[in-house]
Amino acid sequence: MIRDSLADMAAFPPIPFACAGRSSPVAGAPSIQQLGDAARELVPYLRSQARDTELLRRVPEKSTEMFHEAGFFRLMQPARYGGYEYGFSALIEVISELGRGCASSAWGCSLGAVHQWVVSIFPEQAQDDVWGENPAAIVCGSYAPAAMAEQVEGGFTVQGQWHWASNVDNSQWALLGVQFPPLEKGGAPGAGFLLVPREDWKIQDDWHVVGQSGTGSKTVVIDHPVFVPAHRQLTFAQASSNNPPGAAVNTNPIYKIPFLSAVPVCLVSPMLGNAQGAIEGYLDLCGTRVTRGAVAGAGNRLSQFFPVQSRLAEAYAAVDAARLLLLRDIAEVEQMAMDGHKIDVATRIRNRRDHSYSTKLCHQAVEGLFSSVGGAGLSLDQPLQRMWRDANMIARHISLNWDAVSSMVGQFHLGLEPKGQY
Repeated sequence: MIRDSLADMAAFPPIPFACAGRSSPVAGAPSIQQLGDAARELVPYLRSQARDTELLRRVPEKSTEMFHEAGFFRLMQPARYGGYEYGFSALIEVISELGRGCASSAWGCSLGAVHQWVVSIFPEQAQDDVWGENPAAIVCGSYAPAAMAEQVEGGFTVQGQWHWASNVDNSQWALLGVQFPPLEKGGAPGAGFLLVPREDWKIQDDWHVVGQSGTGSKTVVIDHPVFVPAHRQLTFAQASSNNPPGAAVNTNPIYKIPFLSAVPVCLVSPMLGNAQGAIEGYLDLCGTRVTRGAVAGAGNRLSQFFPVQSRLAEAYAAVDAARLLLLRDIAEVEQMAMDGHKIDVATRIRNRRDHSYSTKLCHQAVEGLFSSVGGAGLSLDQPLQRMWRDANMIARHISLNWDAVSSMVGQFHLGLEPKGQY
């Protein structure tokens, strides 16, 4: 069927895969259709606030309240705390829709939502600490093991600084990467996470960047030794296993998916939505604008120029391909988890490749569109230039950067030890 409007042409097509994670096992949970519709309904509001969000340098409280009300932070949370137990395929659908309106706001919502899944693979007592008194609590995070935890009776003490904790202003807990002491004398330290409540850390307001300004990815500071009980520890090895501690109480198979085979989709999904939003903005700009033509071409609609037509086609293809890669990969690992199969290294490496390559495709789509808009696209009031800056920022994230990830993938296929995150 031929679509009969520019808006219809720009919309995400129906998901072509039967993704296990798009179904909730929780009675009374809103359907994925309802959650997707709620995300689409927020797009005009997020677009209207995107410039102010950038200037504020954080996701506004009102937007965060809307995400709470829509149930987005319950998406992957265990049913024991009021969550819906959807999978990563549902996260992609919701967050990519929000990204059409504002990549920074979608990024903040995405990390808040996926960290509910991360908390769910911690030991049960840690989950109770986070959600026992406040089931609506959300968590920011800084994954790099930036400090050494000191082992003490009953747990650890830790202090230091953790950079790039997105959505920190709206979060009640922090997921902090640390180095743990060796398990045996002469052994190597092990990396992992500690969960730390808001009262134990400060925010250093140092997020002044060229893109994704609205994510509020500031620094978490613990300026004196803080005690963290042992049950709030999760090692990287546990997170990367097919049977993390939380799987003992949260029996839904989505909680047995290894961390890095799926979690990075929370970063790619805002990029996917941002690229789709750029297509929509490009249609608005080029479909109506008549060029002044400094030397030649004056009086013609931009839509009549071949480069405009060609770049639009390429952007559509790139975003569609990126989305299909992400959905194929996550549909496979969700089904593997549902069937009780382990997610092997080859699948993990393939997924990491596609997290990065999907990002690259979306980046190329936005670059291509922005290169042909001329002076009209450079105003700070023009959404396309912000989407271009956001795309360039996301493409440089260490978990998505093609140069970093592709070398690891190449090493694997050459029979070498992969050096990277998988």
